[in-house]
Amino acid sequence: MPPLLTSALPAELAELQRLIDAAPPTLQARVLCEIEVRERRLPVHALTLGNPDPALPAVGFFGGVHGLERIGAEVVIAYLRSLVSRLAWDAALHQQLEHVRLVFMPLVNPGGLWLGTRANPRGVDLMRNAPVDAAEAVPFMVGGQRLSAGLPWYRGASGAAMEAESAALCALVEQELLGRPFAIAIDCHSGFGVDDRLWFPYAHTRQPIPHLAEMHALNAIFASSHAHHRYVFEPQSLQYLTHGDLWDHLYLRALREPAQTFLPLTLEMGSWLWVKKNPRQLFTRYGIFNPLIAHRQQRVMRRHIALLDFFMRAAIGYRRWLPRDGERAAHQAQALARWYAKLRA
Repeated sequence: MPPLLTSALPAELAELQRLIDAAPPTLQARVLCEIEVRERRLPVHALTLGNPDPALPAVGFFGGVHGLERIGAEVVIAYLRSLVSRLAWDAALHQQLEHVRLVFMPLVNPGGLWLGTRANPRGVDLMRNAPVDAAEAVPFMVGGQRLSAGLPWYRGASGAAMEAESAALCALVEQELLGRPFAIAIDCHSGFGVDDRLWFPYAHTRQPIPHLAEMHALNAIFASSHAHHRYVFEPQSLQYLTHGDLWDHLYLRALREPAQTFLPLTLEMGSWLWVKKNPRQLFTRYGIFNPLIAHRQQRVMRRHIALLDFFMRAAIGYRRWLPRDGERAAHQAQALARWYAKLRA
């Protein structure tokens, strides 16, 4: 197949391709799969930086799972671009990369981006596509449905294989993040409320995860070093439950290896705030999920790029803050009181 012309690609995919073409050899890129859409084949890229030693920690950065939520892909690409540009002069970054593996999948759903749909070109919502069924009642439709690909939040047919994009994400996480002593994944989305939220599993049950103390400790070091942050850190189950969550699936997979700590997070950018400030966005397909005014987009980039950089530094220094023994018990008790008080009542 001849190379794709960037002028014929969605803007985010074209930007990613230009970044790959101009990057130094230290940024390694590969195509995980190709997605057919409108007689085109769009690549799903994975990129890596840093030390591949499996004894070291890793961080995975993901975006564009939902095609309508372009801002998620744009944040990940912007952070990757910042790192690549710093490689030319930043000695401290080179020292950091000796101690961590960075993995990027900036545009998981290029077909949905091309079509302007939440789902992939086959009508499947990739965040409802994993083989995980909720243990409790989920909200109608939003929690995932198998009625029709013509309706939103379609999980795919019962018993069917995972979609190519979902399978590629899972394979990348299993290859690059799982099996290490410590790893974080951050998946960038938009479209929930007026606050920026950091969700952690579970999405399929209201029960707390086994690494609840570690999640609380991660939140604690972030809050102590970013005193004026505006993120709401919480389990997704406090808001609603769903079937088929990819990060529940991968977290459950990671639990098979007790020696590792895998902390997956979903950034839900509060897109309702953008609509509140500019109600005209309600009348455009992308306006409900993305900032359409330039200065607001720049503000979003500044805020969330700093967040992604925090996760890299937290992974490098995980041995200094990961709770042990009595400290872990204290974090567990505080987390239960903070997030699961109703469950315990």
